[in-house]
Amino acid sequence: MTLLERAEFADAETLRAHQQGAWAAQADHVARHSALYRDLWQGRMPPKDLCDLAQLPLSDKAQLRLSQAAHPPFGDYLAAPTRAAVRLHRTSGTTGQAMNLALSARDCAITETVGGRCQSAAGLTPDHTVVHCLNYQMWMGGLTDHMTLQATGALVVPFGVGSTELLVRTIQEVGITAISCTPSYPSVLERVIAAKFPGLTPRDLGLTLGLFGGEAGLDDPVFRERLRRVWGMEPRNANYGVSDVFCNFAAQCEHDTRLHFMAADVLYPELIDPDTTEALPLATGQTGELVLTHLARDCQPLVRFRSGDIIAVDETDSCTCGRTGFRFRVVGRSDDMVVVRGLNLFPTMVAAVINGFAALSGDYRITLDSPPPYDALPVSVELAKGQTASDALAQEVAQAMKTALGATARVTLLENGSLPLTMGKTKRVIREY
Repeated sequence: MTLLERAEFADAETLRAHQQGAWAAQADHVARHSALYRDLWQGRMPPKDLCDLAQLPLSDKAQLRLSQAAHPPFGDYLAAPTRAAVRLHRTSGTTGQAMNLALSARDCAITETVGGRCQSAAGLTPDHTVVHCLNYQMWMGGLTDHMTLQATGALVVPFGVGSTELLVRTIQEVGITAISCTPSYPSVLERVIAAKFPGLTPRDLGLTLGLFGGEAGLDDPVFRERLRRVWGMEPRNANYGVSDVFCNFAAQCEHDTRLHFMAADVLYPELIDPDTTEALPLATGQTGELVLTHLARDCQPLVRFRSGDIIAVDETDSCTCGRTGFRFRVVGRSDDMVVVRGLNLFPTMVAAVINGFAALSGDYRITLDSPPPYDALPVSVELAKGQTASDALAQEVAQAMKTALGATARVTLLENGSLPLTMGKTKRVIREY
């Protein structure tokens, strides 16, 4: 299958040998069967050594969109016969046109094994009963993430999104101990509990483990502590992925809240400068855009694919848990970055400031009604329950953003419950122009 047993614990020499062997087969597969990459490479053959991968041009989501539009439904980067595909997913379309994703039986098995490594690292065990609250309707995060949860041996309840009152009752009646969802979903549950279940608190549900993914936010220690305090559960960043590549290939462990890269046997990472596309060393202290190459993919293999995610590499040495993959934080998406007077700002930075105010709920939106340049960051922030808006509070929040981010913010305070409930991914930057 091209998987390496317990690859997340493998030493560098073992991984390197495995990667080279996997790449030899994968490079040949792509060169022979992917029209998109043959055209992109203009007759050049892929290098034999992964260290020389930067000799090849980058690929990106825009190219995949054009490919699928011209060659529906899977694009001319489909490198296997359609009959080899056993599963079809669609991306959420959060950052643009939804994409059709084809997976072979081997692609599915590898995806589930890698995701299972992540869920296990985050603390999910066969002793847990976990409810999975992501959208099952074609989106990769539904069924595929369900299978990664199941790969740990846990009892998985496939709930999906919606019917939140039924979810609360199900947690109580079944004795569910863990939840898999986006970081913003607990606030949705809190509203429903307050409105529909008098006398019940989130802690009363008995959840001990929260497995989060799909959105930024869990890097903020204030937000983590709030989840512990309100819910009585341990929040874990358990599910980081890029839908076109792998639904889940990085998660934290119990010792370190940073994401551990756990797919080195089947996925080769690089860093580039997002502006110049110059290759950067994947080294401690480096920040750049994550670029990914499949080392084992039948249906839609990607080579030097720009993820759009800006990451900061914090550690490249082994973790206390024994896992050897580099540890990183997601700074933000390149398409969510807002430049204010030359400062690159991401929603995660804004969230870190907002979560420091007890008078705010933590929910916010950055609404841009005109194209750049921007002199100030327009932020609409929701008040916590029972709080009232005041000019003094708005000015205090704006000053905190100025101090922390260096940028001027125009802060608008909204009544609690004003912002729409989102059970899937919450889009923080709204571009109305």
